[in-house]
Order: sequence, then C-alpha cells, then structure tokens
Amino acid sequence: MLNQIYKTIKKYDTIVIARHIGVDPDAMASQIALRDAILLTFPKKKVYAVGSGSSKFSYLGKLDKLEDLKDEKLLIVLDTPDKRRVDGVDVDSFADSIKIDHHPFMEKFCELELIDDTASSTCQLIIDLIYHTKLKMNTEIAGKLFLGLVSDSNRFLFQNSTEHTFRLVADLLRDYHLDIVSLYQDLYMRPLHEVRLQGYIAQNMIVTDHGVGYIKLTSDIISKFQADAGSAGNMVNNFNYIEEVIVWATISEDKKNNIIKVNIRSRGPQINHVAEKYNGGGHALASGARVPTMEEAEQLIEDLDSVCEQYLK
Repeated sequence: MLNQIYKTIKKYDTIVIARHIGVDPDAMASQIALRDAILLTFPKKKVYAVGSGSSKFSYLGKLDKLEDLKDEKLLIVLDTPDKRRVDGVDVDSFADSIKIDHHPFMEKFCELELIDDTASSTCQLIIDLIYHTKLKMNTEIAGKLFLGLVSDSNRFLFQNSTEHTFRLVADLLRDYHLDIVSLYQDLYMRPLHEVRLQGYIAQNMIVTDHGVGYIKLTSDIISKFQADAGSAGNMVNNFNYIEEVIVWATISEDKKNNIIKVNIRSRGPQINHVAEKYNGGGHALASGARVPTMEEAEQLIEDLDSVCEQYLK
C-alpha cells in the first residue's frame, strides 16, 4: 500500500493535501510535513496544503491558498474518516485521490485508502510512508511529524502508543537529532489567560451521577478569558485523571461560525458512536461533535451519561 501511494504521488505534477474541518496539530502537521516531503523529493511539483488554519498552530508552518488549477491533480486527504468533514476542497473535482487516516473506518471516498486505527496519529502513518518509500525528510519535517504524533497520543498516554510508535520516534531522534525541549515548548507553551480559563473549568465542571464531567463555555465566558472556542475546546485533554470522572467534555460556543463545539474524551466507555450521532466522530476514546444549540449539547451529555451507566454496570 505504501508503495502504491508513493507511485501515485510520483505520477501527478499537481497535488492538493487536505484534512478535516476544525484543525488540530496532528492534522495540520501531517499535511504540512507531507507537502514539504513531496517538494523535497520532487522540487518541480506543485503541492498545496489547504484548509482553514489556526494562529494557535502557526509554529507548524503556513497553509497555502489554492490556485485555479486547470491541469489534472491528485487529492490527498489526511486524518479524515468521512467526506463531509473534508475542509477546503470538493473531493469529487480531482482526477485521483488518496486517503491516509487513523480513525475508525466510516466511509470510502478516495480511490486509494490507507486506514490504520491502531496508529497513534496520522503523523505516525506519514512517518511510516516516508521511511518505507523514496520520499525524503529533513530535520524540520521530522520535527513537525514528532509534534503531531505527540499531540494526538497526548504525550504517549493513549493506548494506541505501541512499540511501533516508540520505534518510529526513536528513528526520528536518531536520524534527525531533534531538539525535543524546544519542540515541546512550541506545543505546550500557553498564555496566562488560557491557564486562568483552565482554572475556571476546574472550578465549575459539572459531574453527573455516572461519571460524565463537563463544562459549558459560552462566548461571553471565553471572551472574558481572552480565549477562543478552539483553544477552549482543546483544554479537554487537561482533565484526564479525575477520580470521579470517566468521560469528560468541553462544550464551547463558537459565535463566529454559529456552532457549538463539543470535545469529548473517555477513560473506558466508547464515545465515538455518540459523537457520530451529533454531526461528529473520532476515536473510541477521543471524539468531537458540532451541534447548533446548547440544548442539543445537553442532550449529547445525557447520551454520554447513559453510555457511562451501561459501562459501570
């Protein structure tokens, strides 16, 4: 499969790399690193990493503006299990397509699909692709892939951080002499107002009878702490080890896009099928959803509580 992907990449002079809406470090790092690896290998190709960016992840690099391309082009979709969540492109307008993803399978929408839901991250799959084909990598590319992998595995705390994951990281450290202290600072350095918002979440989190911890963050609360809906939602990873909580969620109002973002994590109960019910999806223990109202978000919490009740039984 990896050689098939490489041969398809080699075939096309114009390549567009997309990923899911609501960018995160794994999605953005994988697409920018793959773009740069292709350009390093084939300098004459036109390669675009596209989608809505986030200033929060500017340390990963810059995305591209897609030109009006008339020639035949290849689409590579990363970190996205379903067609409706692809950001920035019309999947059906390309001559050929590849999907590389580590989420559980939802639907086939590309000609060639590499799906491995045992992988820690899409960045892990891109590392494998580069190491097992003639694609080239340098220290900058390796650093981006390391950051995406670390972020999506939550510093190797999730179950899909396997022996293979650690071997690939060891290979990156050996081959590219990564400055991991500096890289971790890029990933985890936060302004004081975000730390104070984290404190607010800890003080005001509601915990249900069956172990769902959640916080509703209205746009007024988010603005009070000079944050945004994206950074507020990402704080869900900071509450992994609360004894009384087995599933936890942040509910963030995004007035700019007129949606409510729900980020969900679990320490046991499978939550992705609940997220899928509410215009979302993800992994069994790490998922997200987007709903139109706070009322629907509260219904989602009730469904999570039911899942936890069954799990505890």
